[in-house]
Amino acid sequence: MALPTKLTLEIVTPDRALIREDVDEVVVPGSEGELGVLPGHTPLLSSLKVGELWYRQGQEKHYLAIAFGFVEVLPDRVTVLADVGERAQEIDVQRAERAKQRAEQRLAQAPQPHLSQGDLDIERARIALLKALVRLNVASRARTRA
Repeated sequence: MALPTKLTLEIVTPDRALIREDVDEVVVPGSEGELGVLPGHTPLLSSLKVGELWYRQGQEKHYLAIAFGFVEVLPDRVTVLADVGERAQEIDVQRAERAKQRAEQRLAQAPQPHLSQGDLDIERARIALLKALVRLNVASRARTRA
């Protein structure tokens, strides 16, 4: 049996279907590190972390900000079920900057680490900061290509 030459990439969030495209390559932010996928990849299932997902069609790369969820990889298909997903051109840079500043302020005001309710607040602030940084990075990639 011949190996597939393309991957069908499908990215879905609870709100909407973001992408359904034939692509040449996909890189997703797996919980244990980045996963690079080419046609014919061995099947796998992984959870996702907050990070940048990109895919390539020919020589053109497309970028998305992704947060949490799962990815299923098959030899001819990549399905991403993400809690949050935004295309680079959809990201509101000013909103992301404000979210980054709020998260940095919360982290700066956090009490010293010890087991308490504050640990959950610190973790939420850390995740908010990470999401904001990823959004800003993905948005900057779209601006530099334009």
